[in-house]
Amino acid sequence: MADTNSDFDVGQLTPSQQEALQQYTDVTGQDIKDAVPLLERSQWNVQIAISKFFDGEGPDPVAEAQAALDAAPRAAARHENLHESFLADAIQPPRRSTRSPRTDLAPRVVPQTPVVYQPPLLLSILFAPFRFGYGLFGGILRSVLYLLSFLPSPLRPRAVASSLRAGWKNSNGRRSLLPKETAERFKREFEEEYGANTLPFFEGGHAQALDTAKKDLKFLLTVLISPEHDDTDKFVRNTLLAPQVVSFINDSSNNIMIWGGNVLDSEPYQVAREYMCTKYPFSCLICLTPKEGSTRMGVIKRIAGPVSPDAYVSYIQKAMEKYAPELDGVRAERAAQAMARNLRSEQDSAYERSLARDRERARQRKEAAAAAAAAEQRAREEAEAAERLAELREQWRKWRATTIAPEPDTSVKDSVRLALNMPVSLGGDRVIRRFARETSLEDLYAFVECYELLKEGASTEQVAKPDEYEHKYSFQISSLMPRETFAPDTTITIAEKIGRGGSLIVEDISPEDDGYQEA
Repeated sequence: MADTNSDFDVGQLTPSQQEALQQYTDVTGQDIKDAVPLLERSQWNVQIAISKFFDGEGPDPVAEAQAALDAAPRAAARHENLHESFLADAIQPPRRSTRSPRTDLAPRVVPQTPVVYQPPLLLSILFAPFRFGYGLFGGILRSVLYLLSFLPSPLRPRAVASSLRAGWKNSNGRRSLLPKETAERFKREFEEEYGANTLPFFEGGHAQALDTAKKDLKFLLTVLISPEHDDTDKFVRNTLLAPQVVSFINDSSNNIMIWGGNVLDSEPYQVAREYMCTKYPFSCLICLTPKEGSTRMGVIKRIAGPVSPDAYVSYIQKAMEKYAPELDGVRAERAAQAMARNLRSEQDSAYERSLARDRERARQRKEAAAAAAAAEQRAREEAEAAERLAELREQWRKWRATTIAPEPDTSVKDSVRLALNMPVSLGGDRVIRRFARETSLEDLYAFVECYELLKEGASTEQVAKPDEYEHKYSFQISSLMPRETFAPDTTITIAEKIGRGGSLIVEDISPEDDGYQEA
């Protein structure tokens, strides 16, 4: 369903008007299409517009006067005497107003907070003994009257009997309470006077009941009772508490709220004055009047004085039948707006979920790209490190090949003759060579490491030893019988370890093995 606010472009308003519209809608929750005309009629004054929304919008006398002036036909110039004027007035019938009748405005009565006078400190200290004495005397007197109320009727003093008969009609000492507490006191005293009943009196102030009826599109039945009036008891017992009246009010399909008040209390008395109540008991039916104002609450029926239960229900039903279609239309409009809001909320929620999924996918792609870049960088660094390590290893082999002592001559009798079985990685040859007696095991390892370079022939190029490089041998030299592995030690000679000769094998090892040899 299309959005009801899409027909109006907020961008046409000035910044100050947009700010006023935002403040007004935040307080009232009214749609923009209804809020803008109301703000225009209020000269864009937010306070006046809010008052019109809650209290109802009365007729605009200036606009009505201007409309009547524009609608009135201009009279042509007339020339008549006094006798003709009187004769024309007598013959011409009185004009009837063509303007549709308007209901009386239902004002929103908010009771003022009672002001408590605080005397100066000096006066309080001076009158403190009198106040204490008065309070003590009043407490003792109330206790005595309470105890005397248990005496039989013939023995009970007249003052006690009259105070008990007064009940809720007694207006002496009725303390001014808050609206909610006043409503609770009225309901409690009503049940004490007329017994338990099922009338659903609204437990709150009249202004709160009026706002609830406007919000929920219900009819508000306001009942004002004066206990001092002679017809009050008859009206309550025979009409208000009649079964057909109680069942009609409790029927949820009628959408009726009931608020009652005792005019001896402050708030109901103010309501009676604002609603121009002149006769008790008084009842009035209030509801929203959309044709007279989108937020206007009007009094659609007044019932004053005692009436029969059937007539009471009939009056209310006729008034409800007249304004029920208007309220049904507002309910349908609000339902459509609520459906549009729910649909928009669901669409926004779906959009947010889709946006969250897209953000999660983007985050995952970004993390995957970052991980791939990091892996590529790491692989590149490892390749560069391996290449650098291979260069340093080759440089070390070339340098170490220049430091290996040449093979002793056959005439040297104390030389050590060794047979080395090379691994496949070093050519797989069987090398037989003589070594000087003082050759260390590390020199033997260096010979095997540089065997390919030595086999190709000595190079005249001078190669320096690489700095900050520690060579690691990727093989180990072992004897067959008995099995023994020799470490590349610079302090142990081959004569000490092997003797005058022997057969050795060279075995490849991986860097992860524990036998990986360091030079």
